[in-house]
Amino acid sequence: MTKDIKIAIVEDDENLRFLVVHRLINEGFTVIQTGDGAQAEQLVLAEQPNIVLLDWMLPNKDGAEICTSLRAQGFENAIIMMTAKAQDLDKIDAYNFGVSDYITKPFNMDVMVAMLDNKVKHLQSDKAEINKFGKMEYYPATLSVVRDDLKIELTIIENRILSYFLQHANQIVSREDLMVGVWGYEVDLNTRTLDMHIVRLRKKIEINPDFPEYLQTVRGLGYRLTY
Repeated sequence: MTKDIKIAIVEDDENLRFLVVHRLINEGFTVIQTGDGAQAEQLVLAEQPNIVLLDWMLPNKDGAEICTSLRAQGFENAIIMMTAKAQDLDKIDAYNFGVSDYITKPFNMDVMVAMLDNKVKHLQSDKAEINKFGKMEYYPATLSVVRDDLKIELTIIENRILSYFLQHANQIVSREDLMVGVWGYEVDLNTRTLDMHIVRLRKKIEINPDFPEYLQTVRGLGYRLTY
């Protein structure tokens, strides 16, 4: 069954690219592909796929450069980085240059398809969904907030964190509960990494991140979203 979703595969390993393309076509996706970093940017901008599966290490232009450039040129659809880099700092770097999510190599094809199906659910959800807190407008389906008529993009993790806080508005949320709610029970993450995501989210939703109006620290207990 055709899913009416176009996916771009940017991967220089021909065998892996063949396997991924073949599987996704069988799953009903429309697929475009390239193995060259220099060609990838033009392909994505011309075809405007709903999802981009982007290898980090590519010839001529790496995935980080491609992602940064695509975001700078207004491409807002999901970009999922395929990478063998699995350290927390690598993941943070990926989110910083605009990646929506990542999948670590080597990956199971069933896991990849499940991730994409989950993305598709969000793509097909009501794009008009909006949450308001204070003077902020939050659009979870498009991973963005609007502050003073300025649209600000969120990473997938920032989006999950903000969504979790809104579900527990005006409640104290411990770091442990937040990590489970955002990353899941199998998370292997230290609290410092979480705090770094909080700092970055504050820079996007707060007028003065050093004196947050919404996302406040409750000393010794965790955080609380107040509005």
